[in-house]
Amino acid sequence: MENQILFADLGLSDEVMQAVTEMGFVAPSPIQAESIPFLLDGRDVIGQAQTGTGKTAAFGIPLIDKIDPNDKYVQSLILCPTRELAVQVSEELRRLAKFKRGVWITAIYGGDSYERQNRDLRKGCQIVVGTPGRVMDHIERGTLRLDQLKYIVLDEADEMLDMGFREDIESVLADCPEDRQTVFFSATMPKPILDLTKRYQRNPQLVKVTKNEVTNANIEQSWYAVRPDAKFEAMCRLIDFHQIKLMLVFSNQKARVDEIVEQFQMRGYAAEGLHGDMRQAARNQVMSKFRGGTTQILVATDVAARGIDVDDVEAVFNYDVPMDSEYYVHRIGRTGRAGKSGKAFTLASGSEKYRIRDIQNYTKVEIPRGKLPTFADVFAIKKTRFVERVQQTIEEGTSEFYSDIFDTLQEAGYEASAIVSALAQLNLGGVKMTEDNLEEEARKKFDRAPGDRNGNSRFGDRRGNDRFGDRRNNYNDGRGGNSTRERVDRDGKPFRRGTDAGMVRLFINIGKNFKITPSHIVGAITGETGLPGKVIGQIDLFDSYSFVDVPKEHQQTILNALDGNTIKGKRVNVEVARV
Repeated sequence: MENQILFADLGLSDEVMQAVTEMGFVAPSPIQAESIPFLLDGRDVIGQAQTGTGKTAAFGIPLIDKIDPNDKYVQSLILCPTRELAVQVSEELRRLAKFKRGVWITAIYGGDSYERQNRDLRKGCQIVVGTPGRVMDHIERGTLRLDQLKYIVLDEADEMLDMGFREDIESVLADCPEDRQTVFFSATMPKPILDLTKRYQRNPQLVKVTKNEVTNANIEQSWYAVRPDAKFEAMCRLIDFHQIKLMLVFSNQKARVDEIVEQFQMRGYAAEGLHGDMRQAARNQVMSKFRGGTTQILVATDVAARGIDVDDVEAVFNYDVPMDSEYYVHRIGRTGRAGKSGKAFTLASGSEKYRIRDIQNYTKVEIPRGKLPTFADVFAIKKTRFVERVQQTIEEGTSEFYSDIFDTLQEAGYEASAIVSALAQLNLGGVKMTEDNLEEEARKKFDRAPGDRNGNSRFGDRRGNDRFGDRRNNYNDGRGGNSTRERVDRDGKPFRRGTDAGMVRLFINIGKNFKITPSHIVGAITGETGLPGKVIGQIDLFDSYSFVDVPKEHQQTILNALDGNTIKGKRVNVEVARV
């Protein structure tokens, strides 16, 4: 029967078993139960499982078990698509290696200091976790050597390919010894992943643990038709009514993240924001406070939240309905982890309601429309909780420091009921009535299918395309800074001079003379910022420089991340093109 296997049955070392026990694990998840025996046996493995199923421990437990702490060279390398995931994986591996003395683990990724990373690598780390772009940089600089590598893992391999890292991944794999153990973990197995497994793995064992549904059945989903100006109030009511203690709030715009955080803080909630303009040290601090429970609410954009994996998130709020149905699945997947239940609330205004239907078509799950609690509903819950807390305090015994307060007030001539009411008001706050009708009336046309939608996602006809297939075939050799070739856009259509609306053109002082390809530029941008590759527009390569079109809203994030950084080991200057 499923889940009958225990970690104690897997033949793990005493040090690893002690760490696993301390972390509260008794029985492995399905992906762990199927993968760990093959990995301990030295087999190459292809693991297919969704995020949140215990993939990190599935490869991390056997990896730690097999590490030799007496050898200080790099024995294991884990490639991750984003810096957040790299940090998260390295932290979990450290917990698994807690009782195995002499095992050193470091994370290397864009946005962090080379000095710190070089120091860790010189010291001697057996396990390196990193993003492909920064790993390639260290290999080319000679600060990371893989000649004695025994074990390489590609975590979320499909994400890395989608972000344009294929060439970097192949370069890293080519630098590894032929007799290493190679492990791929991926939520999906598209043809490019299978091509890589055929080329770089030896007789791999396929371990497939998938869910029948796209979304987790443990997540209670609901959506609310809310006026745009009432979204924040609606969110606060839902938080208070459902007594939510730890939650994620998603917005489509980084500017709005700061606005929402400020509103929460003015209301007395412990909230922090996470978006692409923040420095890595600040991001790490925010995540540490959220994981530790000091921060109750984390407000983030989709890009900034990639790689966040916290088991105790009780609810996810979609302040804005995501533009892409896939993002909805990734967002709400942050709750309902490790067998726990979770809630997902989506606030929709105006045309956002149509996207609810797109999401339902994509997930094949009906999302019920909820009714917002009224002011009276919320206040009744608050009063009930207050009474329960008072009763508990009385039963546990009150401190003598407070015993004379009631007597003092009564002696001053106040009635007992007035004293209790005043104390309750001080505890619960003043009653500030807000209007009850926050909801936006659903238009009749929402109940019938719009003629131009047919349930398709906004990105439906773009998702399946090879991002570089058409573009690469049209790159001829430019001479002297002039481009005489026919240029094409992302979809293979003839290029129109000028930049598309909503995009800005950036200049990069590196080109074909340095053997740069479009995927190197895409990989640098996605790796350093966490942005998905599909937001990047046209790329034009010349001999000594390049141009790339990027969304205006992400312009500063990309400039901050790339300017002064390196691509293929060369330090680059990036600025807005003068066109």
